[in-house]
Amino acid sequence: MRIAIDGTSLLGTRTGVGHVTAGLVEALDERDDHDLDLTVFAVTWRGRSDLAGALPAGVEPATSRIPARLARALWKRAAWPRAEAWTGPVDVVHATNFVAPPARAPVIVTIHDLTFARYPEMCTADVLTYPTLVRRALDRGATVHVVSDFVGREVREHFGLGDERVTRVYAGVRPMSGGDGSAGRALAKADRYVLALGTIEPRKNLPALVRAFDRTAGDHTDLSLVVAGADGWGRDAFTAACDAARHGDRIQRLGYVGERDRRDLLAGATVFAYPSHYEGFGHPPLEAMAARIPVVASAAGALPETLGDAALLVDPSDDDALAEQLDRVLRDAELRDSLITRGTERVGRFSWPRAAADFVDLYRRQLVRSEP
Repeated sequence: MRIAIDGTSLLGTRTGVGHVTAGLVEALDERDDHDLDLTVFAVTWRGRSDLAGALPAGVEPATSRIPARLARALWKRAAWPRAEAWTGPVDVVHATNFVAPPARAPVIVTIHDLTFARYPEMCTADVLTYPTLVRRALDRGATVHVVSDFVGREVREHFGLGDERVTRVYAGVRPMSGGDGSAGRALAKADRYVLALGTIEPRKNLPALVRAFDRTAGDHTDLSLVVAGADGWGRDAFTAACDAARHGDRIQRLGYVGERDRRDLLAGATVFAYPSHYEGFGHPPLEAMAARIPVVASAAGALPETLGDAALLVDPSDDDALAEQLDRVLRDAELRDSLITRGTERVGRFSWPRAAADFVDLYRRQLVRSEP
């Protein structure tokens, strides 16, 4: 069984999709399926020489000879160029990030969320092209993989699909052990801090976290807020919130951090905050649970499904509620211990070996459906 997986998101600064794709490729590569032949492709011109270095040693890289922007423009209008132009003959193509190339083989397209439909005002121009590209893939017969039951319901409703066209497979969560708490605290320049990880963009609702922290900080004079993530679009609102905060001198903005610093920051954190307006899954709070850090998150999108009772969930539009729950975790040692215990149990449900097994089953079903 020859599987081609889109690894374009592995290149450059990795966002959540890149980390998920890396986890999938590594988990598939580690399986002992003797009949599984894995190729990872990237639709890129500039990054075509970087793909091999982003893959496990035994995985074959394949890159297109045309830029991604040109490929997408062509795919909006025609079933060309096909994925096999750079992968060679394959049995299944898995497009891991909304955009699926045409192919002779069966195609699976992963839809991580429907931000482009629910909150178009929070999307970049590039993301707003996804609906057309997804629809084109569906018209060509693609099967949809979704990352949560919540997204599955939204996809069926929005695109008018039957149950047989949509399959949910939960991703795994990376192990977050091994971080150095003292190194994290040194990086944060604080002994106690609320940590937020993620790109600074409107959907992540970080200005609300700044306001909630500001309301809590007066009662916790040794507490800081640390935000680690690359600048996305719309960062001005976050900057304005920091400038307006009374305790702005205790807000650390670190920018994008690598894997080691990420683990260290988690290990040293007092509480992890994730007030997002909308999520299709929610990897960062689960990673915090894996690092044994209590989590306060929004009750939005798929977060109630994935986090369950292992986090304190609040309305993302209610700054006071967010501040109150942060304060509870900071003051109540028993609550902290309970959240850590429940979080450790919760994150155990999302393992990469289990996810890889479910994906292999999904790939095999595509082969059966495509047989004459």
